Amino acid sequence: MKKQYLEAGRIVNTHGVRGEVKIEPWADEAAFLTRFRRFYLDGAPVKVLSCRVHKTMCIAALDGVDDVNAAQALKGKVLFIDRDDAHLPAGTVFLQDILGAEVVDEEGNTLGVLAEVIPEPSASVYVVRGEREILIPDVPAFILDKDADRGVVTVRLIEGM
Repeated sequence: MKKQYLEAGRIVNTHGVRGEVKIEPWADEAAFLTRFRRFYLDGAPVKVLSCRVHKTMCIAALDGVDDVNAAQALKGKVLFIDRDDAHLPAGTVFLQDILGAEVVDEEGNTLGVLAEVIPEPSASVYVVRGEREILIPDVPAFILDKDADRGVVTVRLIEGM
C-alpha cells in the first residue's frame, strides 16, 4: 500500500540567524524539494516560505520558525511531503513505492525482491535479494519497467549479473 505522506529529507542544521534550516534531501535531486509550498513535521503541515538549493542541501525558511533557536529545535527531524503535492514525470516512481517489490526478468521468472537502492553518481544500483544477490544499475538497458501499483520491477540481465 502506498503511503500518503513520504519521507523527503531531514533537517540537519540551522542556516544563519533568521531561522532558516538546512535540509538533507532524500530525493534524486535537491531541487525536487524546492517545488513544495508545504512540508509536514510531526504530522502537522508547515508552510514553506522559501526553499533553495545550496550545494547538495536545501535551505528553507518555514512559517513560524523565526530565529536560530526555533530552527535549532527542529534539528534531526524528518520532513514529509504529501504524495498529492508531488508531480512526477511519466514513468517515474517513488523509490519507497517499489522497495520490497518482486523483481522479475523479461520471461517473468522471479529473481527476488528489491531490497535496497544504492545511490551512485552515474546511476543508482538496485540490490535484488533472492537465491543470490544481484546488483543492477538503474538504467533503461537493464530496468525495463517499474510498476509500483502491481509491486513488480521487470529487468533485463546480461551474462555475469
